[in-house]
Amino acid sequence: MYDFTILLLRDAYRTSVAATLDILEAAAEIAPQIGEIPPRWRIIHCEHDGKLSCNQSQAELSLAEPEADTSTWIIPGLGSSSIESVLERLANDDSQAAIAEIRDHSAHGGKIAASCSAVFLLQSAGLLVGHTVTTAWRLAPSLTKLEPECTVDADLMICHDKNLITAGAAFAQIDLMLYLIGDQLGSKLADAVARVLLLNRRDSQAPFIAPEMLAQKNNFVGILSREIEHSLPLVPKTKDLATMLSMSERTLARKVVEATGKSTQSLIQNVRLRRARVLIETTNLSVEIIAEKVGYQDGSALRRLMKKVMGSTPSQFRAKQRILS
Repeated sequence: MYDFTILLLRDAYRTSVAATLDILEAAAEIAPQIGEIPPRWRIIHCEHDGKLSCNQSQAELSLAEPEADTSTWIIPGLGSSSIESVLERLANDDSQAAIAEIRDHSAHGGKIAASCSAVFLLQSAGLLVGHTVTTAWRLAPSLTKLEPECTVDADLMICHDKNLITAGAAFAQIDLMLYLIGDQLGSKLADAVARVLLLNRRDSQAPFIAPEMLAQKNNFVGILSREIEHSLPLVPKTKDLATMLSMSERTLARKVVEATGKSTQSLIQNVRLRRARVLIETTNLSVEIIAEKVGYQDGSALRRLMKKVMGSTPSQFRAKQRILS
């Protein structure tokens, strides 16, 4: 029996695949040294004819008995960074074969873990309805459009909801693997692997979300983000922002959700926190003064929000920047 089944489709992100295998191999080597059970895994890959097969037996996956498969399936990102390339990738023969097998594995109660654009395979398999998931933050609005009956939380690095575990952008595969090892084999082994490989666990994608990058394909987000940042510390009320942009408050809210997957207030908070982070990393201003400049009542409020949303306190961001400098 295996703990994990790694499903490798053609043109998967090589870095995500390498991270998956390297972390599992490290865990297998470290586990006996600390008295823990090493992970067991197999690799399922796609043949040229689109059929999926196991590299151990070369038997077609469809010949395996799904009832006997208790492993967690791991699907690295598809190697596609835009929604157009993701949708094109989903139409390929190997993706279609994978979608059918993913659906079957889930139907038999199996766990499935996917990162980045691979989360769209789960959507195509009809597995996201009623779930909360995450994906690469740039793809989150598109996933929300494709599956409005699931909650897409792009702030999360890892999201575990029932039998689905999803992760953010391509390098979140590292965080996903540490989480899976901890979840199935224990935190002692996951912590040991993280120490040996010098890996930090990250809870949030929020520090990396840039409204201006979302604006590359949605000029509305760029205009609104600039209006918000230019107005700091006194951001206008939502209805006043709508008036400035010559639309109703309801239309403003709809456009923001369509572009970012988040509410207008969430976008405002993101702009405030990103501006605060810039000031923390590039100036010697106190946290209290920075909080005032971005519109928070006091430094403690900024500290709490940065820790909750971005995963680090202001002092931690400043310390990291000094190390890099």
